[in-house]
Amino acid sequence: MGRLKVLSARVANMIAAGEVVQRPASVVKELMENAVDAGATRVDVVITDAGRTLIQVIDDGSGMSPSDAVLCFERHATSKISGPADLERILTYGFRGEALASIAAVSEVTLRTRRSGDETAVQVVISGESVKSSSVSAPCGSNFAVRNLFYNTPARRKFLKSDNVELKHIVEEFTRIAIPRPEIAFSLSHNGRELYVLGKAKSLKFRIMDLLGKGVSADIVDVSADTSAVRISGFTGRPEAARKALGNQYFFVGGRYFRSPYLHKAVMKAYEDFVPAGFTPPYFIFLTVDPQSVDVNIHPTKTEIKFEDDNLIFHVLSACIREAIGRNGFSAGIDFDTEGQVEIPALGKSFEEYRAESLSPAADFDPEYNPFEKRSDAAPRASAPYSGGGMSAPRQDCGRLFRSDASESDALVLQGKYILRKSPSGLMLVHIRRAWERILYERSLGSLSGSGHVSQTSLFPVQVQVGVENRLLFDEYADLLAGLGFNIKPVGNDSVEVCGVPEGYSCEAGKVEAMTGDLVLIMSDVQPALEEVMRQKTAAKFAMLGAVNAEVPGNPAAAGRLLGTLFACDNSEFTPGGRRIVSLLSLDEIEKRF
Repeated sequence: MGRLKVLSARVANMIAAGEVVQRPASVVKELMENAVDAGATRVDVVITDAGRTLIQVIDDGSGMSPSDAVLCFERHATSKISGPADLERILTYGFRGEALASIAAVSEVTLRTRRSGDETAVQVVISGESVKSSSVSAPCGSNFAVRNLFYNTPARRKFLKSDNVELKHIVEEFTRIAIPRPEIAFSLSHNGRELYVLGKAKSLKFRIMDLLGKGVSADIVDVSADTSAVRISGFTGRPEAARKALGNQYFFVGGRYFRSPYLHKAVMKAYEDFVPAGFTPPYFIFLTVDPQSVDVNIHPTKTEIKFEDDNLIFHVLSACIREAIGRNGFSAGIDFDTEGQVEIPALGKSFEEYRAESLSPAADFDPEYNPFEKRSDAAPRASAPYSGGGMSAPRQDCGRLFRSDASESDALVLQGKYILRKSPSGLMLVHIRRAWERILYERSLGSLSGSGHVSQTSLFPVQVQVGVENRLLFDEYADLLAGLGFNIKPVGNDSVEVCGVPEGYSCEAGKVEAMTGDLVLIMSDVQPALEEVMRQKTAAKFAMLGAVNAEVPGNPAAAGRLLGTLFACDNSEFTPGGRRIVSLLSLDEIEKRF
């Protein structure tokens, strides 16, 4: 006998499920798409334990007949296609007939469904190889309840992330389906708490506002183009709305969400003169093309597609975005992350011009005078004649009482970027942002290793809308953030309130909002098990975030204290990334300039 054998249908379905059902969010996506394809005007999603225990999707769509309710769980059972030609004009979400078979292979499924003309509904219960069908009472539409996901594939269940992470993925899929369908009402609840209750929206922009907040909808402008190859519509963000953290970037074709790094480059090309490098604006781009010119059948999840002429679409999209930017009068953005060099004054000015610019009245005083010292001479200082500076001698010496020590008073802040301080061999220049990066890196590294981080409380807490899915990240990493010195409290379903930040961070509202967006970016990459290498990488990320939001010394004393903190670090010369912090300008180099 040969060695080959045909797998049973059950095992084949479990293998196929690995492509379609990767996590609870995959089930939510497939069931919601089926509801939309069924013509539903309302779709309710109920989640328990981030989908591990229950995923329930209820719709008021067309429903199914008793025979179809059983047949829909068979692999490749579909009403969407009947021949090869149908693959070239797909207008629906689903068409392969794999999703329900895959879901039923790794969970326990109960379906209740009824068509509008039927007197009773049909209930189908599937558990393993057992399939039971019966008549029940139910409203029109379909009600899918998926319980105990991956109960028969424990290895897959073991690799699921925490509840907050899995719920974040569910919210992402919910958002991707709800955005392009403003005519449908949606809701999402988790463990009895309503995360979204979306009524039918007046327009696409109202749906974006309901889902993502007024802040996002206020920062986007219309985009439109109509060519023989593609019709483009939607919205793109104002340059000032660009953020380091990726978020609110969506492509849709025929109402279906898809990912495209290639078309993302087209959008960013239009913004290259308007936003700093590494920043990304929000956008909601809808493409309409001939169904025969796009192939959605290249990936089981159908989030990757292929256009017949993607190069042409690239250039049309980039030009369309750039036209929207110009039409709305946006000017090129200021790159606040640019790090310049020390500017040497031009030598074209005469000495007298420099003298006139820098000349200021000088007070004459006796640096040795101590007003509290008892004197034996009869002539008190108070009767001394006035000096040429117009101030009596006793008053001239009072300033010495408030002088800082030499380590603080000889530091000079230049343009808010550098600290200049004399050294025995010449002049020392310190890069302020990089100095903070080193200081905060060592503090963060200590915090991640177990020691506490000093937090400074803000007198005026700043509330920031971060969205439902990002709010879940703050819940997930609450202990980590608290250990680093962040005092951040949840507010509602989609916002946080920043009540305190680590020592050295700025409490200014604008910087706190930017910092919150950066925290989302960092938390998206944090690994729960912080091994040494990951701990160092995470500490470096928080240090770079803190350096951008750190306070700039406002006077020589503050500059001197910053230098003292820097030189107390284990490595005061380089940032964690290897960039130089301190540079020395020798006397010989200075003299060569004259």
